[in-house]
Amino acid sequence: MIQQFLIKQALKMKMKDVPEAQREQILALVEKNPDLFKKIGEEVDNRVKKGGENQMKATMEVMKKYRAELSGLMQK
Repeated sequence: MIQQFLIKQALKMKMKDVPEAQREQILALVEKNPDLFKKIGEEVDNRVKKGGENQMKATMEVMKKYRAELSGLMQK
């Protein structure tokens, strides 16, 4: 429960420029499957730090990899 609160607060700070409706939608997805988003974040970090990719490219590539799981979350 505390972990979810901390994750929510961190995401709100990172997404301060994102419109409120989109922010709430993203937070709801993260709450449904926090482990998936943790895994996505770790893979993006690894690609940026070890692979030398820029943040945006690494994020897009990792999100493509998890497209099916993300689609499933959005349909629930």
